[in-house]
Amino acid sequence: MLPAAEIGKAPAAPCCSESGNERKDVEEKNDINIAALFGNEQVSEDTNNGDLTSYVSAFIEKEVGNDLKSLKKLDKLIEQMTENKMQLEEQVLTISSEIPKRIQSALKNAEESKQFLNQFLEQETHLFSSINSHLLTAQPWMEDLGAMINQIEEIERHLAYLKWISQIEELSDNIQQYLMTNNVPEAASTLVSMVELDIKLQESSCAHLLAFTRATVKFWHKILKDKLTSDFEEVLAQLHWPFITPPQSQTVGLSRPAGAPEIYSNLETLFCQLLKLQTSDELLTEPKQLPEKYCLPASPSVILPIQIMLTPLQKRFRYHFRGNRQTNVISKPEWYLAQVLMWIGNHTQFLDEKIQPILDKVGPSVNARLEFSRGLMMLVLEKLAADIPCLLYDDNLFCHLVDEVLLFERELHSLYGYPSTFANCMHILSEDTCFQRWLTVERKFALQKMDSMLSSEAAWISQYKDITDVDEMKVPDCAETFMTLLLVITDRYKNLPTASRKLQFLELQKDLVDDFRIRLTQVMKEETRASLGFRYCAILNAVNYISTVLADWADNVFFLQLQQAALEVFAENNTLSKLQLGQLASMESSVFDDMINLLERLKHDMLTRQVDHVFREVKDAAKLYKKERLFQNIEEEGKLPNSF
Repeated sequence: MLPAAEIGKAPAAPCCSESGNERKDVEEKNDINIAALFGNEQVSEDTNNGDLTSYVSAFIEKEVGNDLKSLKKLDKLIEQMTENKMQLEEQVLTISSEIPKRIQSALKNAEESKQFLNQFLEQETHLFSSINSHLLTAQPWMEDLGAMINQIEEIERHLAYLKWISQIEELSDNIQQYLMTNNVPEAASTLVSMVELDIKLQESSCAHLLAFTRATVKFWHKILKDKLTSDFEEVLAQLHWPFITPPQSQTVGLSRPAGAPEIYSNLETLFCQLLKLQTSDELLTEPKQLPEKYCLPASPSVILPIQIMLTPLQKRFRYHFRGNRQTNVISKPEWYLAQVLMWIGNHTQFLDEKIQPILDKVGPSVNARLEFSRGLMMLVLEKLAADIPCLLYDDNLFCHLVDEVLLFERELHSLYGYPSTFANCMHILSEDTCFQRWLTVERKFALQKMDSMLSSEAAWISQYKDITDVDEMKVPDCAETFMTLLLVITDRYKNLPTASRKLQFLELQKDLVDDFRIRLTQVMKEETRASLGFRYCAILNAVNYISTVLADWADNVFFLQLQQAALEVFAENNTLSKLQLGQLASMESSVFDDMINLLERLKHDMLTRQVDHVFREVKDAAKLYKKERLFQNIEEEGKLPNSF
């Protein structure tokens, strides 16, 4: 057993000399062994400070102390320390032997990589010089080859140019041959092929080729169109086209004249041949367009055969309703509007029975009657655009024009099925200057009507006062007339083409409701002293009726659509809070909510006044009743028995 004093001593130095590094390694190993043996982190830390002996002594003191019986633990403690020391030495030896091998392997790999890199650099230098040498050698060849390629491309372009010219000339020769043999259908079909070439060349930069193609198409189109138009007009003349009289009095056209099968066969043939010229006609003819301020919807040109059929009617319209003719009276727009409606009605049956089957055979989804109506409608639009500036500041004439136009539109849509998506008179009335004037005139006449209805002797009398089942709300005449006025205004603007214009009219209606409410309030204040009087009750019934009707209108599809349009406008302009926008979007509120709330508040105030008045009257009567001595008066009159 080792003495306690010797346990903490470092091993003796070997006889052979050691280098500084070896000595340092030995010292580090001893420190590690001691730290592992004593298992104390503080010992490991302080060992570096050279205070190893004191910590060993402290450890022995802790384990053995002054108790001699504790010396029995020394053998076991020495054995455990020796075993730990051997394990640590093995770990150190293992690590010491592996690390140099890894370092050596890494150095070897680095050397090999360096050798490969040097080889690649040498190869790169060789290849670079070889490529430069090859490029210098091939440069003259490349220049010669590039020049040859440019020449080939130039020749190919010239060849393609000549091929296009050859194709056009070939088609032109074919058309000429077909016309010489009077084979008009084939000539028309060949012209269609030429037009297709013209359309394909639109993206080309060959201006002269484009001009040559367009000139050739224009030349043959004019010849074919003139010939077919002449033949078509001749057939129409045999049918006494156009039909100026109503269908009931027409003797030809819908009836079967002599040689009718042949006439209708020629009509169909020429109609189909003219349809083949439709593409070239659209390509060459600039359609008449009204100024952009009228915002007409885009629409294709009227098909060529219908254009020819419309020509005599267009001449008649311009003859009668332009210039100094007696029929061209600016104060009588109903004359030309009625004339157009009559023409549509006169020709509807013929178009449906004779022309529509031809279009159905050809294939395009074209409605003959609507094409005919579109052509006549352009005459009306041109006439309106010319007349409106002349009567814009004459309220009576302008109002009369608007009334007649609205009647015309209603009949055109209801009787003849003219779609509201096509160009119509409402687009002319929606032009900014005209529309603002329309709003002004509408407001002016509405206010005049309100003055008239409120000043009438029957303003506060119900029209159905004697019929309880009809008028449970006891609506006064002025309120019913006012709501009829609003309904008429709605019918007048509901076919406007844009939601923004409809919303402006809606604002006008709301302003009129507010104005009428203010007028009712003023009259009500005059009748406040007689809150149970006839006129006061009539005003209350009027307020209740208007509020109820507006609430019903809020669920109408038309006003729901306006609510959606208003929601989009408010969202774009950020004029409402998110809560208000959410209420509009969820249909919790309506476009009339502001007006309804004001009317309901007025109704509540009026009812409150009536309740207060009734309560005050009952209270006053009760006070008088309280002062009377009822039982004494009855007893004096001998009406009560003595036993009472």
